[in-house]
Amino acid sequence: MKKRPARTNRMPKNHWERKNYKWIYLFLLPTVIIFLMFYMVPIIQVFVTSFTRWDGFNSPAFSGLTNYINLFTSGSFLISLKNLFLWALIAMFLHVGFGTVIAFVLYQRKRGWKVTRAVFMIPNVISAAAWAMIYRFFFNNNYGILNSVIRKINPDFDVQWFYQSPWAFWAVTLTWLFYAVIVTLLVFGDLMNIPQELNEAAIIDGASGWQLIRYIQLPLCRSAIATGVICSITSRITMYEQISLTTSGGPGNDTMSLPILLVNAVTDYRYGYANAIGVVMFVIGLVMMGIINKAFRMNETDY
Repeated sequence: MKKRPARTNRMPKNHWERKNYKWIYLFLLPTVIIFLMFYMVPIIQVFVTSFTRWDGFNSPAFSGLTNYINLFTSGSFLISLKNLFLWALIAMFLHVGFGTVIAFVLYQRKRGWKVTRAVFMIPNVISAAAWAMIYRFFFNNNYGILNSVIRKINPDFDVQWFYQSPWAFWAVTLTWLFYAVIVTLLVFGDLMNIPQELNEAAIIDGASGWQLIRYIQLPLCRSAIATGVICSITSRITMYEQISLTTSGGPGNDTMSLPILLVNAVTDYRYGYANAIGVVMFVIGLVMMGIINKAFRMNETDY
C-alpha cells in the first residue's frame, strides 16, 4: 500500500506573507498620513496657487501663466539661473571631488587619520548661517584676516569681497565649497563596505595603488558619489543663508539666487509669484536628480 504523506499544520508561506501585509500597512499608515499632510498637500497647493494672483490674505484669483511669464522675463531670474548653473558645476566637480578625495585619504588609514577625520568634520557641524557670519569678518576689508595678510605683501590692496563684482560670487562660493563632510561620509561608508577579497585579488594580479582606486574602489563608490552630487546640487538650489547674510543677492544681481527671489516675493506679498518660483525650483531639482541618476547608473547593482 502507498504510504500517505503525513499531515502538517504548517500554513503555506504565501499565506503568511498575505497575513502579514495588513500589519505592514498598519505600521506604514502614520508615515503615509504625515507625508500627505505635510508634504503632498502643500506641494499640490504650491502648484495650484502658482497660477494665481495671491497676497496671502485674500482668496487667490486665477491669473493663468502671468506669474511664469513675469518670472521668465525677469533679469534677476535669468541671472539666478546662471548662478545656479555655475554653482552646480562647482559643486559637482570641486565640492564633491574634494569630499571624495578626503574619503579616500581617510580610507588609507595612515598615521594620524583619526585626528585628521576629527579636524575635518568638526567645522562641518557649524550651521551655514554661522559660517556666513564668520566669513563676513574673514573677508572684511578693514579688519578681516585675509586682507590683513595680503596687505603684508601688497599694502595698497583694497577689495570689498562681498560688495564688489566679480569677487562677491567667489566669496559666497567659498562659504560652502570646502565643507563636504556629507560627501566624505557617504563615500567612506561605501569604501568600508568593499569586500577585502576584491582588493587583495587586485593586488595579487599586480594592480598598483592608483589602479586599485581607478578600477576597483572608485567604480564601487559610484552610488555614494552620485548621492553626494544630488545632495550638493539640491543644496545649491535651496541656498539662502549664505547669500542673505552676506550679499543679499548683490552687488547688483551678481549673487542672486532663486530662494532670495522667493523670499523677496513673499515679503512683497506676492505669494502666487513666490510659489511659481518654488515650482521652478522643484522641477529643477527633479530634472537634476533624473540626469544624475541616469549618468551614474544608480539603478544598477555594484556587485
